[in-house]
Amino acid sequence: MTLHLIKLCVGADSVEDLAQWQMGRIREQKKRGKKKPELVHVTRMMPKRADDLLDGGSLYWVIKGQIAVRQKLLELRSVVRDGTPHCGIVYDAKLVPVARRMHRPFQGWRYLKPEDAPPDVRGGKGGDGLPEALKAELVSLGLL
Repeated sequence: MTLHLIKLCVGADSVEDLAQWQMGRIREQKKRGKKKPELVHVTRMMPKRADDLLDGGSLYWVIKGQIAVRQKLLELRSVVRDGTPHCGIVYDAKLVPVARRMHRPFQGWRYLKPEDAPPDVRGGKGGDGLPEALKAELVSLGLL
């Protein structure tokens, strides 16, 4: 059964900020000579339901209190930092916008069931062409 992760995106004010930061990470890895650059988020806890997450799951990012975008999960790998085991969440570089929905703050990551995940935005929906800050405000007011 497919399962997703949801995580707060701390430090980014918009999807564009997140995209720029991630592309900067890819450029940095290329500059250092890494043959296959990848996006990896390191977190303390390894998910127990790894098989379900890697069966088509995504990492949903909460930006400024709203679920805004997702990225496909590719791999979960063990990482050791300062002698302490961690989890490296490897995900696809493609950002897929989703129908924005408010979400309260939380620590770490959480599982997100497919039925609770917002649908992808596929055009033709209200708000196309609006600046991201305006879309976020309209969602927070319940108008979009």
